[in-house]
Amino acid sequence: MNCFIVYWHPEPRSFNGALLAATRETLTQAGHQVRVSDLHAMGFDPVSGRHNFTTVKDPGFFKQQLEELYAGEHDGFAPAIETELKNLEWCDLLILQFPLWWFGLPAVMKGWVDRVFAMGRTYGGGHFYENGVFQGKRALLSLTTGGPREAYEPGAFNGDMAGVLRPINRGILRFVGFEVLAPQVCYSPAHLSEEERAQALADHAQRLRGLHLESPIEVGIY
Repeated sequence: MNCFIVYWHPEPRSFNGALLAATRETLTQAGHQVRVSDLHAMGFDPVSGRHNFTTVKDPGFFKQQLEELYAGEHDGFAPAIETELKNLEWCDLLILQFPLWWFGLPAVMKGWVDRVFAMGRTYGGGHFYENGVFQGKRALLSLTTGGPREAYEPGAFNGDMAGVLRPINRGILRFVGFEVLAPQVCYSPAHLSEEERAQALADHAQRLRGLHLESPIEVGIY
């Protein structure tokens, strides 16, 4: 497979960083092609604006979707955005690796979605959900939490993890056509022992080796 990993964490030595390293090594050893966008290392700017584009449709009023459509027709995406778009179009599998912050994507990764998932290029014109641009491709959320597993059960302190992740799995990934795999969640790694963290990394790698055999999940509706 062609595997594209989008990663964000401000500390390279974090457990997210260890998961990224394990993912890249495991997939490469299995014979897959791997590309990584390390958004923190790249200094990726999450703020949208005219700098997304080299073209201008309406100089008097900025409407991002209108500019995205125009850029798609006139090869007008800024190089940083065009690179990410080409990675999305290249991949068979998209992995988002991140710490769960405030029940969602960290700001920089959400900004990556805001800037890169461009209308006309990744969705629109009747291309949504099962008819989405990226139909036939798969996506996986790999994340860490601060709270323990029991805090993310139905009816528990933080609520059902499937519900927590639905805005990402359905509202972003499925919306543009990706088939979504079951999330890979490492609960509260900061409170695990060294042996438990090592086992979590080993379990993660083991799953990755069989990922091509997995079936997508039903992400549910609101």
